[in-house]
Amino acid sequence: MATSSPSPTRASPSRVSPLSTQAPTRRVGTHNGSFHCDEALGCFMIRLTDKFSGAEIVRNRDPQVLDTLDAVLDVGGVYDPSRDRYDHHQKGFSEVFGHGFTTKLSSAGLIYKHYGREIIAKELRLDEGHQDVHRLFLAVYKSFMELSLVSLKIVAIDAIDNGINQFDTDKPPKYVNNTTLSSRVGRLNLDWMDPDQSQEKENEAFQRAMVLAGSEFLENVCFHARSWLPARSIVMECLTAREKIDPSGEIMVLDRFCPVMLIFVLYQHDIHRRFQEFKEGDQWKLHLFELEEEMKIDPPIKYVLYQDDRSKHWRVQAVAVSPDKFESRRPLPLRWRGLRDEDLSKVSGIPGCVFVHMSGFIGGNQSYDGALAMARAALKL
Repeated sequence: MATSSPSPTRASPSRVSPLSTQAPTRRVGTHNGSFHCDEALGCFMIRLTDKFSGAEIVRNRDPQVLDTLDAVLDVGGVYDPSRDRYDHHQKGFSEVFGHGFTTKLSSAGLIYKHYGREIIAKELRLDEGHQDVHRLFLAVYKSFMELSLVSLKIVAIDAIDNGINQFDTDKPPKYVNNTTLSSRVGRLNLDWMDPDQSQEKENEAFQRAMVLAGSEFLENVCFHARSWLPARSIVMECLTAREKIDPSGEIMVLDRFCPVMLIFVLYQHDIHRRFQEFKEGDQWKLHLFELEEEMKIDPPIKYVLYQDDRSKHWRVQAVAVSPDKFESRRPLPLRWRGLRDEDLSKVSGIPGCVFVHMSGFIGGNQSYDGALAMARAALKL
């Protein structure tokens, strides 16, 4: 969100040297003064496009200067993509990303909405119309632009810049998180105690902000291209083959490794804002819910079997009711819970049992056949 500051004269608009060493062919404007993650990321992204590749960044508030520029972000009071004007502060602005998302866009969100497909397609080296480009276009918006969990730092570009609370409560948080991307970009502003408050030094700081915000954006795109998308393909193939595993169609086997990532789960408890400690979660869990809806899987999957990469035992995991819930759709049987080894095998009548968690959300067996027998028995019980 821009803050007011005196406008420089039209004769000497402030400029940020382009990150590229090539002579710029176009000029992109944003406001001078204090900067934020919003316009820093927007300026970085727009320079990834063919149209504005290597463009010069002009930081100014003078409407007469802004009118001479090829694109303007986060200043000017105009949203008009036909003229590459991308401000979001004006009265009546209500643009959203679409595709089911309802968060009002920041200027960075506007750039991503109009140029994100092109940027994603370049990273994937695919045509913009390719289905994988569309999938990543949506996934990167969901995980980075709106509510992002990148490198274990909350980003939430659009929600933060538009002043949208993360929780529906007016009670104060238990603590303040100053490690967000928005916070780190904000700290790059000139220290008020620094005697050198020159425009040149401010522009240098803004360039560093562009690099910081842009590098995390590209890391997110890279993660989705190299890890998220292949994992999604594996889950889709395993879902398609589910009825070969069991006629019920409610048991899925992950027959290939699906990488583990760290997920920071946000939740509310007793109306206060709290954060669960970092928890390991498998990418397949996130893909499963989306693919079930997309593929119209009915009945939904109750159990997923996969081999533990350390013990080489097989796990039977009960699928949660939703991605943000711990409650299982069908927990493993109550009489199995908390038992181990021979005691569990005797009660279940299935040889090779290793354990069943007290909550019933996961169990284990020494063999694939034993794990499948546990899942089948649990469906009947």
